[in-house]
This record gives sequence, C-alpha cells and structure tokens, in this order.
Amino acid sequence: MPSRFLSSDIAPFLRLALAEGWICGKWEMEFLLQAFPQGCFVKRTGNKTLGYISTLRHDKSGWIGNLLVSSEARRGGIGSELMQAALQALLEAGVETVWLTASAKGVELYRKLGFIPIDSINRWVGEGRGGSGWSPSPPCDWEVIRLVDKAGWGDHRDALLDVAISRGQVMCGNYSFVCIQHWQQGTQLGPWGAIIEGQAASLLDPALAASARHVFLDVPSGNLAAAALLTRKGFSIKGSNTLMYLGARPKYAPQKVFALASMGSMG
Repeated sequence: MPSRFLSSDIAPFLRLALAEGWICGKWEMEFLLQAFPQGCFVKRTGNKTLGYISTLRHDKSGWIGNLLVSSEARRGGIGSELMQAALQALLEAGVETVWLTASAKGVELYRKLGFIPIDSINRWVGEGRGGSGWSPSPPCDWEVIRLVDKAGWGDHRDALLDVAISRGQVMCGNYSFVCIQHWQQGTQLGPWGAIIEGQAASLLDPALAASARHVFLDVPSGNLAAAALLTRKGFSIKGSNTLMYLGARPKYAPQKVFALASMGSMG
C-alpha cells in the first residue's frame, strides 16, 4: 500500500522530476503537503521509494498531479496503485470533480479509471523583455481575482491562487488578472484569467515587460482568443497534454482561462 508523502521525500522527488524535464519546485511540494497532506503518497519497497503522487483539494473539485514512477519500476502497477490512493483521498474529502492532465501515453489509462477528456492544454513559449520597462501595477482586488478564476474553472480555488500570487507578481485589469511567477527556467504567466478577451489582451504587454527573456505558460486549446493573442506576440506551442475530469461535469469555461496556475500539477 502507498505511504504518506513526507517532507523528507521532497528532495528525491525533485531530483527524479528534474531528470524527467519537469518544471517543479520545493515550494510547490511544501505547499501541497501543507494544504492537503492526506492526498499525497509515495510507494516504497524497503528503504527505496519507487513512485510519487500529489493531490490538491479546492472547494468542490480537486486536482491530481505529480504522478511519477522511477524508470526501473514502471509497468508494474505502481502508477495505478498511487492513482487509486489519490482518488480515494479526494473523494473521501467530499470532492465532486477530479481534474488531471494526461500525456498521450496516459490518456487510455485514465479513461479506464473513468476520466473523460474535456480539453487539451498547450505549453506556449516566447520571449519577455527581461524586466525592462516594467512598473508596479495598482493593488488588485482579491474578490475580483476569485470571481474571475471561478468563472473559468467553476470552483473557488483560494489556496492555489494565494500561493501562486504570493510567490510572484500580479497585475489586474477590469475583471481580469495575470500572475507572473519566476522560475530558474524563466518566467511563467499564470494563473491568467479574464471575463472577455480584450481584458486579457491589455495585461499581456505589461506582463511581458516584467518577465525574463524566456516565458512559458500552459493554455487551454479551447481558448482560441488566447492562441491568437500569443501567436501575434511570436509565441509557439512546444507540447500538449489532455485535460480530463472524473465525477460531476465541471462548469468549465476555457474562454475565460488564459493560463493555468501551475505547470500541470495543481490546476
């Protein structure tokens, strides 16, 4: 049976994630272990850890991420065992809808568990301005950020918004906002939400002015306005995953979601 993910598991997980080319940080795992510790698991054999998974509960929904099994232990059912433990933890916590993003290899596995594809998430990359020309924006209204995010995802996701905003910069417009998160690999834009397209577009130039030269963001393919906006700015798609859900069909509005809050593990 899987065991609880402990703080001592963070460093070996990050080493394995880095080897897989993931963008993931210590702060993220510390947040997940603090926010929903009963939904984060590892699979051990003796003193060796073979696999990891994390979950995050929002209000009526939850997210499964960071399913990672060491290469020598794959195809042995460890991933399925970790998934079952994660699902059980979320459902026991009263979650009605469970989200995840799946690689091309993982889609059929998740279909067998009852997950339904609802969209795809594209990784867009482009160039920022290295911080030149950036000036601080006026303070944002937290209630507006909550309202805009819920309009896109159909749920309150306060803890996720709080951690993303607290580690970066946030810019707001008229019923729109974008968070700028700095990583070693560059700058991530997201979460980024807007009620209508024009409100999102007005935030992109100041966000790029505050960004490093390398910028990346994960965008629903269902948001055609976001794709057109990023294409005009010279961005291109470098990868894609399938967005899937289990349980109650979410009130998901991709045209209001211009970028995810995290690089796949939290929504």
